Amino acid sequence: MGVGLRERGYTLIELAVVVFLVGLMLFLAVPKIKTALYTENLKKANRMLIGTIRELKIAALQEQVDQVLVLDLNNQVFWSYAVDMTPEKLAERKRQAIPLPSGVKIADVSQVGAEKEMEGEIAIRFYRQGNSQPTVVHLQEGEQYETLVLSPFLATVKVHEGYVDISPIGI
Repeated sequence: MGVGLRERGYTLIELAVVVFLVGLMLFLAVPKIKTALYTENLKKANRMLIGTIRELKIAALQEQVDQVLVLDLNNQVFWSYAVDMTPEKLAERKRQAIPLPSGVKIADVSQVGAEKEMEGEIAIRFYRQGNSQPTVVHLQEGEQYETLVLSPFLATVKVHEGYVDISPIGI
């Protein structure tokens, strides 16, 4: 009994089709994986800031003491304090500043009645009545941006993908 043509292996056309399909799948999948990997730190920074903002709003209401979130744009760190803290405790909080994840920076911050800030320390105040300063924070990682919008009377922080130029007056 002889060996038939179908039992010897795959034809060149079959192999070419399989290679083409694998290449097509990689072509479609790799950019999504790349985007997911490169924006992971940006999402992490986003979650860190949103969590801190929520904690400060709750603390201001519960303790009936204004809370302040300081964003240090020069060193890419942030910290918070209560306005009734002693200077020693305040200095300690500043030493314990939380750094942003690697590759992420605060591009700029906009507040009502002030120019858009791209350097220095910016303070965002959370009042004991439950409201806060309307603020827009732009986070950047490489070419990727996220926009955080703090509304004065809402407990939530709105997040927009990309650099959205929103005036804090219109919040």
